[in-house]
Amino acid sequence: MAATIHIGEVADRTGLSLRTLRHYDEIGLASPSDRTSGGFRLYTETDVEHLLLVRRMKPLGFSLEQMGEVLAAADVLAGDPDDAGARATLNSFLTDAQQRREKLDRQLSAADELIMRLREV
Repeated sequence: MAATIHIGEVADRTGLSLRTLRHYDEIGLASPSDRTSGGFRLYTETDVEHLLLVRRMKPLGFSLEQMGEVLAAADVLAGDPDDAGARATLNSFLTDAQQRREKLDRQLSAADELIMRLREV
């Protein structure tokens, strides 16, 4: 089995709270690969990468369901890089993420303009 880390280190590395990590596990979004005999969550580097992907999707307003779709497609591609369905799913999310980023960029520009005008008053 791959090297594993406990939830506290995962929280430190991902910037996600323990509560959020537990919630993602409970709903099946991003579950740890293993548990100790005492029930403590054990995460692999792949698990951490999944959580980082989820964390990056969150500010763009993706739903938990959409995050799950991306993780599922990424898992399929990890096993079969030529899977056309999974590739199409990720490409669709890529386009969506780019559009969401462009919208945020426009909002940030508007905020910068507001701040500049308020300073001039």
